[in-house]
Amino acid sequence: MPGPQDFIPSARPVIGEAEIEAAVRVLRSGMVIQGPEVAGFENEFGALVEGRACVAVNSGTSALHIAMMALGFGPGDEVIVPSFSFAASANAVRLVGATPVFADIEPGSFCLDPDAVAAAITPRTVAIMPVHLYGHPAAMDRIMPIAAQHGLAIVEDAAQAHAAALNGTPVGAFGAAGCFSFYPTKNMHTLEGGLVSTGDAELARTMRLLRNQGMEQRYQNEIVGANMRLTDVAAAIGRVQLGQLAGWTAKRRANAAYLDANLTGVTVPPVTPGATHVYHQYTIRVAGDRDAFIDGLKELGVGSAAYYPTPIHKLRPFLTEDGKIGDWKLPETDRAADEVLSLPVYPSLTQDQLDRIVEAVNTVAGRA
Repeated sequence: MPGPQDFIPSARPVIGEAEIEAAVRVLRSGMVIQGPEVAGFENEFGALVEGRACVAVNSGTSALHIAMMALGFGPGDEVIVPSFSFAASANAVRLVGATPVFADIEPGSFCLDPDAVAAAITPRTVAIMPVHLYGHPAAMDRIMPIAAQHGLAIVEDAAQAHAAALNGTPVGAFGAAGCFSFYPTKNMHTLEGGLVSTGDAELARTMRLLRNQGMEQRYQNEIVGANMRLTDVAAAIGRVQLGQLAGWTAKRRANAAYLDANLTGVTVPPVTPGATHVYHQYTIRVAGDRDAFIDGLKELGVGSAAYYPTPIHKLRPFLTEDGKIGDWKLPETDRAADEVLSLPVYPSLTQDQLDRIVEAVNTVAGRA
């Protein structure tokens, strides 16, 4: 069995000297909250979302939350979301008092199934939240017309999909708001942080007010707000990371292509025609006992992880009042939760490590 120093972790955040130097520079400047680094980061990130206005906040969850707040959603409203996602997607809906309505996913992309979305619309529906899961864009070409037909807002959860695109349009540039996360394991990070992109100048201004206690000028509060500000230290780190994102994305895609070509005995992740997959996760499907598969890889020195083994609709906060699972019909969600497994795909992987991943997966799959 490989020693600890040889183990390939499932994820490996990057914190290099350039990030450290940027943080120290800002700390020495004394301008550490909502200053020029945040403004610079927002402007530079805008290039990824067709020049849309960007509002930086302190986490990806805050990005979703502030978008819901700015759009005015609340009690009595319904927002269609996938259950196969991180809980933050539905949490943001609940945090404003609205109700998440769960729709099933497509088996290939793991993203919302447009047909399931259309079937879930009721007179109380106000928005659709496509999640660009694992770095694959949702079927926005089919979801956008559904939203337009019913007068619904689109709030994109792009937490895992920096620089992903569909038919040339980047995620975060489709809906009323696009929400990104900069958690350390994301394709780029600010240690912790988030951002909302929007093509609506008034919505952007509302979100800027909401993140800063409802004020643009100090002590001139215009609305009730919160404290969701991003620090200048975080933004400076984000600017360094943003400058490396294109190269990192190319390496992730190359790593994924190598795995596609060499893995056997598992289902590799398909990519929808016209989609640019940025592989936040390289997610396969395995037959049989998934936990045993994870253990088998670990014994061979390869880390892996199951995202997300419990769909949101089965988590305690989203059960019925009597503690039962709601009457949801989500067969593809349930199947994915039982079968998926994410392998290392991050850009710092060496060719030797990629070969070891392939050998480990093919060995464990061959035992089934």
